[in-house]
Amino acid sequence: MKKRVLSALLAAALTLSLVTPALAVTSQDDAAQVLSALDIMTGDENGDLNLSAPVTRAEFVKMLMAASPISVGDVTYVSPYPDVPASHWAAPYVEAAVAAGYVTGYLDGTFRPANTITLAEGVVMALRLLGYTNEDFSGSFPAGQMAMYKTLDLDEGITIGQNDTMKRQDAMYLFYNLLTAPSKTTGQPYLSSVLGYSLTADGEVDTLALLNGTMDGPVVVGEVGWRDKIPFDISKASVTRNGVVTTAAALSDNDVVYWSKHLNALWVYTNKITGPIQAITPASAPTSVTVSGKSYEIETSTAAYALSDLGTFEVGDSVTLLLGRDGKVAAVAAPGQASGGSVCGLVVSNVPQQYTDKNGNDYTAASVTILATDGNTYTYSTERTSVRTGTLVQAVPTENGMEVKNLSSASLSGKVNADGTKLGGRSFASNVEILDTYGDHGVRVYPERLAGMEITESMVRYYLLDGNGDISRLILKDATGDMHTYGVITSVSEVNSAASMTTSGTYVYDTAGTTKTISGSTVYNVKTGPFMMKTDGEEIDRLTNLTEVKITSVEGTTAYAGNRQYAIWDDALVYEVRDGKYYLTSLALVTGGDYTLTGYYDKDQTDGGRIRVILAK
Repeated sequence: MKKRVLSALLAAALTLSLVTPALAVTSQDDAAQVLSALDIMTGDENGDLNLSAPVTRAEFVKMLMAASPISVGDVTYVSPYPDVPASHWAAPYVEAAVAAGYVTGYLDGTFRPANTITLAEGVVMALRLLGYTNEDFSGSFPAGQMAMYKTLDLDEGITIGQNDTMKRQDAMYLFYNLLTAPSKTTGQPYLSSVLGYSLTADGEVDTLALLNGTMDGPVVVGEVGWRDKIPFDISKASVTRNGVVTTAAALSDNDVVYWSKHLNALWVYTNKITGPIQAITPASAPTSVTVSGKSYEIETSTAAYALSDLGTFEVGDSVTLLLGRDGKVAAVAAPGQASGGSVCGLVVSNVPQQYTDKNGNDYTAASVTILATDGNTYTYSTERTSVRTGTLVQAVPTENGMEVKNLSSASLSGKVNADGTKLGGRSFASNVEILDTYGDHGVRVYPERLAGMEITESMVRYYLLDGNGDISRLILKDATGDMHTYGVITSVSEVNSAASMTTSGTYVYDTAGTTKTISGSTVYNVKTGPFMMKTDGEEIDRLTNLTEVKITSVEGTTAYAGNRQYAIWDDALVYEVRDGKYYLTSLALVTGGDYTLTGYYDKDQTDGGRIRVILAK
């Protein structure tokens, strides 16, 4: 793999607003992003790729060598051609390309680096990169090469003729298509077999994995010399902070920053967690740390040193972890050195926990486990011994740990706009955290999930505004229904005898392929088929059948029933029904075939409802 590929530490999954799924070349942006990340085609100082500009032979050879497995130095002391002296900027690339057999000059002994390149000339060089030579083609030049160019689908997105001058857009598509074309030597896609990058299951460029492999960092804003570590002017970079496109002016102390020089881009994360250190593993060279009942992988050597037996912090200390991608620890600070770190959410457990003090002694203390608005759970010791499950609390960092306080109720209502950016007259902050709750459990939801919904006062349990007056945290009460259990009831037995004054019910149900049984004195008056179950703790509050709708077609996450459309829940369960039995399957396997689909929803979409179950017959 080429030297520009970074440590596997950066190859973790990345959720970025600017990353789109890799596709065949139908998106100019996708191809441009991939080639920029690979340093095959880079933009000017403003990031402009100038795709309408013609390509010279020298420029194409530089792209060619960037796409090759050969590393090229910045200088050469050899003049590969009389018109390419050693002082020419392209001399190292031309020299390397000639040595590799990718390119040749003209019969008069010149290379003509400033001449524009034709499509046929570029195709020949690209085929040589794939392992083809002149001996692989018969007939007059370049008929055989152009035939192979089409056979290998190198022509996707290119409309010019073989003798036409290539523009940068044509070169971009040619190199992008080359990445998924099979190498003649290995028979496998060039990107994976030669350059060592992964492809998707469909054999397309895995843009996400590729971006991870070309990113650098992290640094923490505010640390000494952090700007000097980023090798470009951040004021001109594209910046994505917590998934929202912004500018470098939005950066704040303790933000965790990653970057790509080739993309001239920054990705910024602001997550923090404060609490007592409960474990460091291993002590001499830490790879993970447990804080407030949750274990975090350590990402940087700086954080590892701070938590090691030679560093600043030890078990029992209260700290603030600065978290980067995937929740990994980028840096560690004392609670007073990093702003934020408070957690608010729903108490889901109040069971005493075992802790370790600074002297290595174990002790047991009253504790609460909080399902926070960020969707994670955190456990804190507390002096309070009677915090009930289902209570809304806030854990606030103090010098001695975390103080757990009850949250007061709040009044807020209004309609969420169509793009999910405002609730009534208030905007959602770019990093808003929303938790939908029921009883002692809940689920994190995102603003777009609430789009178009009317949020009543009875649905809002708590909200917090940031310094701009935008909603930064929001806790709801059964607004979406996403935290409930869905599936199919396969067997019902109910007894409701007035004569004997006895009632009983036995219900067998399947949820996500797991079969369970409910038995007791409660009769729920349901029938077999798709259902919803609401629970508060271990108690069942409600068991009810879902509403049926015949589906005529499906497009993405939208189901159509005649002239109406219904949103399909992201976690919808799909069953194939055969001989009265239910077999868990997927939507992709039952659409577009001979199946008749029926959807089952819990409530109207404007009230947050979704199709939760789909049956295919």
